[in-house]
Parts: sequence; C-alpha cells; structure tokens
Amino acid sequence: MSVDFPTILVIATLVTGMVWAMDAIVLAPRRRARAARLEAGGSEAEQQRVAMVLKEPAWIEYSKSFFPVILAVLILRSFLVEPFRIPSGSMMPTLLVGDFILVNKYAYGIRLPAVNYKILDIGEPERGDVVVFRFPRDPSIDYIKRVVGVPGDRIGYFDKVLYLNGEPVRQVQEGIYQGVGSGISMSGASQRLEHLGDVEHQILVMPNTPGVEGEYVVPEGHYFVMGDNRDNSNDSRYWGPVPEENLVGRAFRIWMNWDSANAGVSWDRIGERIE
Repeated sequence: MSVDFPTILVIATLVTGMVWAMDAIVLAPRRRARAARLEAGGSEAEQQRVAMVLKEPAWIEYSKSFFPVILAVLILRSFLVEPFRIPSGSMMPTLLVGDFILVNKYAYGIRLPAVNYKILDIGEPERGDVVVFRFPRDPSIDYIKRVVGVPGDRIGYFDKVLYLNGEPVRQVQEGIYQGVGSGISMSGASQRLEHLGDVEHQILVMPNTPGVEGEYVVPEGHYFVMGDNRDNSNDSRYWGPVPEENLVGRAFRIWMNWDSANAGVSWDRIGERIE
C-alpha cells in the first residue's frame, strides 16, 4: 500500500494552520477577556483561576507547535529539494541500490503539491538528465531514469546501441563491470561510456542478452527515458514515453548510501554528483 505523503503534508499543514488562525482570531481573545473579568472580580479564588483560563488547550498547543515545522517541510519538499532512495539496479552503474539521492523540484517548473498543477514554468528536461517521475501506468510509484529523447526526437535502439535521429550515439568500451554488494548480479556486464550530446555517462549492457529493439518518435509534451543498466531496466522501450506532467524533478546528488549486502555505508559515494 503506497502512502500519498504530499497529500498528507498538505492536509496536516491546513489543519494545524487553521487551528493556529482560529486560536489567534477567536479563542485566544476569548480567553483573555474571560481572564480579565476574573481579575476584576478580585476574589482570591477567581485570581487563581486566571492562569487556568489563559492556558492553551493541549490540541491548540500541539497544533501551534507543529504548524511551522510541517509548513517548512512542505515548502522544502514540494518546491525545492526532495530526498529519494534507489530501490533497484536499473540505473547502474550511475546509481546503486541503496543510494539516497536529492532531487531538484523546481528544475522543470513549480507545481502545487498533491494536485501537481504547474504554476511556474522554469525549464525543460534535456537529453542526459537523470529524472524522477511518476510511473505513467501507476502514478503512485516513482521511477528514476535518464532522458534520452525529447519531443520530436526519433529514438532507435538496435544491437545495444542507442540511435538519435538516425545517428548512433557514440559508445566507448571501458571493460568488464565488477559489481559489489547488491549489484554483484551485474558482474561480467560490458561497461561503456556513452556520449549523449554534452553528457557523458556510463552504461551497462549484456551483449548476449536479448532485449527490446525498435524505433520510436517522441510526441510533443513527452520524454523518452531509459535506464543506464540497459538490459535490466523497465523503461520507455516497454511502456512508452513519460508525459511532462508526470515529471517530479532532476536528480543531482547522492547524500547517503546504505547497502546491507556491502557492509552498510559506502562513504565514497556520499556527496557524489549525479551525471
């Protein structure tokens, strides 16, 4: 069962914010007025009740305490940076299982949380960007892949080589991949350096493993994405391009790595930039 965390954050912010506002506008003035009447009475018993009257109920106190924290998290997560964890090896060797990454939420425009409505257009994905998006077949699931085709591009994939508008994308052999931890299953794959325009990134291919081949034209408002682990990636070759409205943001840095199959934390990956 997936948890719609953005919607929960929005609801929590609204509820605690409304409680804070209601207390400031209505309830707190009532408490102060009642306390003033008690003080005017002058009796000792009424004087002792003043402190009790002025004390905020627990539900108001907690709401006022949590509201600024929840609001800050909502703003940070919805409009600036959101953390994600890599659950699979589809982006090896660029990203490994257990990588915790940071995603720039405003790179492709500002969207309202929960409803995902774009209110400010800032930029568009470029070939080579590593993007997080909502899976078109199940938007409750987040995927991460690399953009290899933008609107209007003709994308081909034949014999483990990517073709862009009829031209093969240059690959340079780098040797045999030696996997570690959870990625050991890809040991023996061919590791190559792919030159996708100005972006150079590593990919893995299994030369003797059959895969989906074909040619595709990217429609307007869509992006063709593929995993860097070309023979172990569920991507646009299988279910089509990603609609622009499904984009979440651009991955830009690894802030932590935890792989229990590789002695826990991989310190050398912390802070690594995602290319």
